[in-house]
Amino acid sequence: MTTAQSIAFETPDQGEEAARAELYGLLAALFYAPPSQELLDAVAAAPAAGQTELELAWNDLAGVCRTTRQEAVREEYERLFIGVGKPDVLLYGSFYLSGFLMEKPLAELRTDLAQLGLERSDILVESEDHLAALCEVMRYLITSDDAVNGALAGQQKFFNTHMSPWVRECCEAVENHPDARFYKPVARLARQFFEVEMQAFDMS
Repeated sequence: MTTAQSIAFETPDQGEEAARAELYGLLAALFYAPPSQELLDAVAAAPAAGQTELELAWNDLAGVCRTTRQEAVREEYERLFIGVGKPDVLLYGSFYLSGFLMEKPLAELRTDLAQLGLERSDILVESEDHLAALCEVMRYLITSDDAVNGALAGQQKFFNTHMSPWVRECCEAVENHPDARFYKPVARLARQFFEVEMQAFDMS
């Protein structure tokens, strides 16, 4: 996605909104491409202190990162999400919402992204309904200075329209894949986080 304002990871602080943005950014990075060894090491070195389902999911991922090398993750990513022909697990909203890729849900998403002033960069190989791209849009909305679209109501509208109907099913598909070692805890963390987001938006 490209905008007049650069999209980049935020500097962590103690704020809940910054933490949400950081987690969306991390999930975007992990699902878009195999992570670097530096990112694996950073997650491994940052265990959570609490005992919520989300924090336990984070600690499971941190534990896996401590014993995982980047080359193994790259091979797993290619096996799960690229493969030969059709990938074992698809990360595109259109597939879960319509049963096909590049269908009406993607067109509707593109319309909403245009209204937000966002468009797909020519250097990106994935379509806008890829899970990583949607996580990056949410990260952008949380950190945006836009008083309308960046407000909680704008975040809720985008999430409920383009993510909530299918992300849990997608995460479960990754979690249940027999070859998912690294991406099993990644998907569990994502699912727990998305469920927290759903509950928070329902209460807002």
